Amino acid sequence: MINNFIKSILSIIIVFSFTITVAQDSATKREMKKINTKINQQNIRVDSLDTQIRLLLPELQNALNANLKAKEQTDSVAILLINRINMMQNKMRLIEDRTAYIDSVNFEILAQLVMIENKIVTLTNSFTEMYTLKNNRVNDKVSSKISPTEYKRIYIEALSSYQNGEYEKAVTGFSGLVMSDPGSDLADNSQYWLAECFYSQKDFKRAIIEFEKVFTYAGTDKDDDAQLKIGLSYQSIGNVTKAKEEFQRLVDYFPGSEYFPKAKEALKQLSLN
Repeated sequence: MINNFIKSILSIIIVFSFTITVAQDSATKREMKKINTKINQQNIRVDSLDTQIRLLLPELQNALNANLKAKEQTDSVAILLINRINMMQNKMRLIEDRTAYIDSVNFEILAQLVMIENKIVTLTNSFTEMYTLKNNRVNDKVSSKISPTEYKRIYIEALSSYQNGEYEKAVTGFSGLVMSDPGSDLADNSQYWLAECFYSQKDFKRAIIEFEKVFTYAGTDKDDDAQLKIGLSYQSIGNVTKAKEEFQRLVDYFPGSEYFPKAKEALKQLSLN
């Protein structure tokens, strides 16, 4: 009887254990089903996102390519503009250099023309003076060293030497006259032509000294001539400041001189340079 009871108990335990196992398996299956459902849903979402990404990739690639191309075009345009600006700057420098060179050449030509014109005027004056001197008598002033007639003769010879370009011979003649009789009517002229000899030899510093001595003769009619030549001498040695001062002095003190327009023009040209 006891054995039957034990068998009954064991049967009940086995049945209960099986029931629990079945219940656990059923619960496990339900949980697994839920998990699988969630996994499937996530897979669906992943597939959807993957599909969207695949669809977007060409657009993104196109956009990236477009940006790169736009950047390349922008860089290309920038480089082109920089090159053009540099080219324009180089052309401007070239034009400025050419302009400066042309101005320099024009100024040099102008200076040479002024020198030539001055030479023509000077020679014309010398011939006029010689003609007048030959046809007029010099005042017979008493001199302790040289007679007026001899003074006149030496003066004409020295002036002829100057006209022929024999400057050393002319310097000897005029300097001898200046020292022999400073009171002669032709003394201021002798001093002026002595200065002209040095000017013609391009010894401008010595010419300035000799031209300035012309002003020591009272009543001289060579003062405006000498003033012009002093300005031209300073201009020739490159002393623009002094040249301006001397040309301005001619304008200020000799407004009626025939050289007034030349002095004004010289001041204008020196101011431009």
